[in-house]
Amino acid sequence: MGSNPPFIGRTVKAAVLRWLRPQRVVLLKGARRTGKTELARQIQQEFEGRCDFLNAEDMDTRNLLADQSVRNYRNLFGQTDLLIIDEAQVIPDIGLMVKLIADEVKGVRILLTGSSSLTLTQSTGEPLTGRKTDLELYPFSMEELRGGWSGVELRKQLTDRILYGSYPEVVFMEHPQDRKIYLKEILRSYLLKDVLMLNELRETDKLRKLLQLLAWQLGQEVSLQELGNTLGMSKNTVERYMELMWDAYVIFPLSGYQKNLRKEVAKSKKWYFCDTGIRNAIIGDFKPMELRPDAGALWENFVITERLRQHRMNLRDTALYFWRTYDRQEVDLIEEDEDGLRAFELKWRLPSKKVKPPLGFAKAYPEAAFEVVHGENWYEYL
Repeated sequence: MGSNPPFIGRTVKAAVLRWLRPQRVVLLKGARRTGKTELARQIQQEFEGRCDFLNAEDMDTRNLLADQSVRNYRNLFGQTDLLIIDEAQVIPDIGLMVKLIADEVKGVRILLTGSSSLTLTQSTGEPLTGRKTDLELYPFSMEELRGGWSGVELRKQLTDRILYGSYPEVVFMEHPQDRKIYLKEILRSYLLKDVLMLNELRETDKLRKLLQLLAWQLGQEVSLQELGNTLGMSKNTVERYMELMWDAYVIFPLSGYQKNLRKEVAKSKKWYFCDTGIRNAIIGDFKPMELRPDAGALWENFVITERLRQHRMNLRDTALYFWRTYDRQEVDLIEEDEDGLRAFELKWRLPSKKVKPPLGFAKAYPEAAFEVVHGENWYEYL
């Protein structure tokens, strides 16, 4: 990619700036190493007023904020126009602290970043009701990468993005071996560490094995009971671990879409990885797409993740589902929003003949658009 990598702007930045208003709090959430700190630093550098940047993992920051009094916060931030607290979820009672600052320090805008959605939301939820805006930052989307490379260059990068994912540092690495080492380190030192430490868990091996089982069942409906039996854990414990990994932006679910037919599957979930590079690191498999028996499932994960990133970072209120009936008719991806219903069939290889929607789906939802996204036309959709 050359010695001077292009600058890649972040889609969510405009929303952050739009919501940074006096007496309001913006929560920017996402996995570690996705660029939250860098984005916060960019905002700090471009901000025209006085900006204070605090690292919540620094004990000095915690000591500064520990005295939860109006007097202390006015002394600290009385002249501050923008207060940024990075990795805010590590500070107990951060919600109460920030509420007091927002209430009592006139004119201050507050930006909090955090790598655990649930922890940060729980810490700030009730205290900041009506005062906060929740935003999310994911690894680079293909939409964002268009700002740095041409369509021709991005098409050449496609298999790299599928195999190694889109964490910012991975995107700019030249050598595959460096990417593999980095992804394994991210998984071990950040993602799993966050899940374990923030939730006071000790079952490192079982958490990793659970992720491996989910990685092998990519694109399939998952039985919590079967996972529990395999791991020697209760169904409830498996469910809790999966929710915690969802919270830490490691995995996310799609539920079954059901509106018109009694035979539609609605209770099951399929689980996907927020970054395909992390998924491949979990199973230690970075083989080229043409040598992979899981190429179809990996493509499905990649496309669904890209669509999710686009919708979330552009603040679109779009819900994502899969569709299946008990007689095995299915659609890989359903999107529903105010513009209507869209259905997508996801095929890594160019289909040899025209793909039509399942008959049951076409009859139940005649108004739905139906598209096939494959390895040749993906640029139109991602």
